Amino acid sequence: MALDPDTFDALIEAVRRFVGERLRPLEAQVEADDAIPDTIIAEMKEMGLFGLSIAEEYGGLSLSMVEECRVAMEMGRTTPAFRSAFGTNVGIGSQGLVMAGTPEQKARWLPQIASGEIVTSFALTEPDVGSDSGSVKTRAVLHGDVYRLSGTKRYITNADRADLFTVMARTGEQGARGVSAFLVPRDLPGVSIGAPEKKMGQKGARVADLQLDEVPVPVANRLGAEGEGFKIAMRVLDRGRLHIAAVCVGVAERLIADSVAYALERRQFGKPIAEHQLIQGMIADAKTEALVARAMVMETAAAKDAGCDVVMESAAAKYFASEMVGRVADRAVQIFGGAGYIADYGIERLYRDVRLFRIYEGTSQIQQIIIARETLKRGG
Repeated sequence: MALDPDTFDALIEAVRRFVGERLRPLEAQVEADDAIPDTIIAEMKEMGLFGLSIAEEYGGLSLSMVEECRVAMEMGRTTPAFRSAFGTNVGIGSQGLVMAGTPEQKARWLPQIASGEIVTSFALTEPDVGSDSGSVKTRAVLHGDVYRLSGTKRYITNADRADLFTVMARTGEQGARGVSAFLVPRDLPGVSIGAPEKKMGQKGARVADLQLDEVPVPVANRLGAEGEGFKIAMRVLDRGRLHIAAVCVGVAERLIADSVAYALERRQFGKPIAEHQLIQGMIADAKTEALVARAMVMETAAAKDAGCDVVMESAAAKYFASEMVGRVADRAVQIFGGAGYIADYGIERLYRDVRLFRIYEGTSQIQQIIIARETLKRGG
């Protein structure tokens, strides 16, 4: 489903103004406080940003993948933590429920997720289980009509704010087929949250451990059948990877715009540094790579909307875009020179922020494996 063109154009314009007028002036404050102001969260809820990908019948905006990527690119033009505030509700925190939930589960949870009343989180990673997602050790043992969940989930985005977790836990044999998915409300007995981690970047988007100690989760809160959790997680991550790739494009475009503005103003050897060909070379490389990433994202998003299998294409878009934005950020620091290393200009902050994109929702190396596997499967 998609919005009519006029309505969507109005949404994009509203998001663009919100980013430029409200969010960018707060970037340094969010970095210093490691928190997003409550007033900004309230404005995001009012704009419907928490329900971008949720169906209209549940109070969401029901955006297509192409439209969601366009919004993600606009949000990429500011500190990534702002997007993360609602990103789990739009993506990995809600999509398991959207894809595999029963009508009763959807009716109970999705309206509050779409409104932002409930913040969601996705709990897959564990202390020694990251890229090898099929090796989940958190256990779910069935007693009558209640599962008892025990284990630790690590580096969980928004864990400190989340009201509802999609938790992957082992219900059966070793390997991917023994993993099941559960909706776990924060207020169940045995749920506890660790202290937020100190991170390299993306301040304001907190991650913390989720501890589960014999948490009683009703059978009615299981997503799909037993053993379908890994399959659900992979489908959720396919969509999430495309969303992250779009954010990377937005950040790259912000960095390029800032670099061009600085290069036109900064003078060396009697002229703006933008007139020096070695500076122009860095700008050209950055712009070319950003254009390629944008084209990959939009083409893959359109294919997903058309119902095509985009497992390989989503992985390729996320791989290329996340590596690309790292190179663009590095060039931006170089173009700014000493100023690029100083916090006041914001370039060093974005340089740190974008490093995470190559790690979460599947490292670059995992994307390479997926791309190679799917390419071999399709005969090249």
